[in-house]
Amino acid sequence: MSKIDAGVLHQLMAYEAKRTAVPVGFPEFPPINPQRYTSESFAELERQHVFGRSWLLAGHLDEIPEPGCFQRWDHAGKPVVLVHTEEGEIRALLNRCSHRGAPVVQPANGRRRILTCSYHGWTYSPHGDLIAVSSERDFHALNKACLSLKTFRCELLGKLIFVNFDQEASPLKESLGVFSEQWAEFDLDHCRLSRRDRYRVNCNWKIAMEANMETYHVPTVHRGTVASVIDSKRNVNTFYPGGHGRMVAPMPQPDTWQSSRQEIASVGEIGRTCTLSYNVFPNLVVPVNQYVIPPIQFWPLGSHQCIIETWTMAPDWGSDGTQAGPDMWTEDNGDRPNQILREDIEMSEAIQLAMHAADSQNAPLSYQEARIYFWHQSIDALMGSERIPAPMRVPPVIDKTWIYPNEPRLSLAPR
Repeated sequence: MSKIDAGVLHQLMAYEAKRTAVPVGFPEFPPINPQRYTSESFAELERQHVFGRSWLLAGHLDEIPEPGCFQRWDHAGKPVVLVHTEEGEIRALLNRCSHRGAPVVQPANGRRRILTCSYHGWTYSPHGDLIAVSSERDFHALNKACLSLKTFRCELLGKLIFVNFDQEASPLKESLGVFSEQWAEFDLDHCRLSRRDRYRVNCNWKIAMEANMETYHVPTVHRGTVASVIDSKRNVNTFYPGGHGRMVAPMPQPDTWQSSRQEIASVGEIGRTCTLSYNVFPNLVVPVNQYVIPPIQFWPLGSHQCIIETWTMAPDWGSDGTQAGPDMWTEDNGDRPNQILREDIEMSEAIQLAMHAADSQNAPLSYQEARIYFWHQSIDALMGSERIPAPMRVPPVIDKTWIYPNEPRLSLAPR
């Protein structure tokens, strides 16, 4: 099992603190073209070839906990309904009647034994099978077996529900690689969903996502908030197959934000003493610690707007209702994002405005921003560089030499 190796990480954190230059042999990055953030045609390529072919976090089992429960999920450009079947299976169905395309379910969530289109009354099982047609005598010998609802790939990791629109995609755990093993200590099977909120932001989804893939901006943008608990000089970035990444940065002082709450007892040293965050390709960031697991997602709305979706999950905080569940990302019961998130949003929206300027220049990225570059080159790899105009391409300069399980910095780090 590939657990979080504290010894290796301490060695790499010590190296990062003492280095005086970019690691020997680490590639120099060609600048990123700003049209990747402003072009509608590029956004459409992302919709088809990135979001259409990747595992996407769609829900939590607490939202559809029992057989018959359903929940609509429209975040990824397709109308989907997540259904909990009588057999305990979670299925992802196209929320579009096979007759004339009306929604099979219209409420955001609920509980039904069968799914009935409210337009003409066609009825489907929770598996998507067409089981009844109103006024069937008016049709010429319908073949119901050919008129089932389209089913998408749907798999669980703990209580997290993932969906993939690509029927040929690798299984979820294979796609996540060692992440699913490293996350075992955070007990995803038992963490409850406390909050889930969404905010519309005036920037490209990648700009908002990028703020969560580097610590270079922390001492300036977050000087009064999280800078005190993230040692950006000792931050260790790791690249994983499939475009995934991880950051680990020690805390100069303990973060006691949730110290009065129940802990996840199985969390190891790194999760307790460091800021530990995973970026899961394409649009998911998963910070983890012993108190809360607060994923954050970024959903495109064309080229210049996005939805930031925030979650908070935690061990059971009490079933008697006397104590509110934890809330990592919002203020005033979800009315607005918290200060940390607002700091990133304000900067992201300002960057988007500058991206549209006629004299906007290509962006040079530093070694500290390497996860961003690796993520961009992974986007191009999935879309196919031949589909991308040459000036907008990101050359794949981070090769397998620097991708896990390879780690050249260990040979440079003190032992």
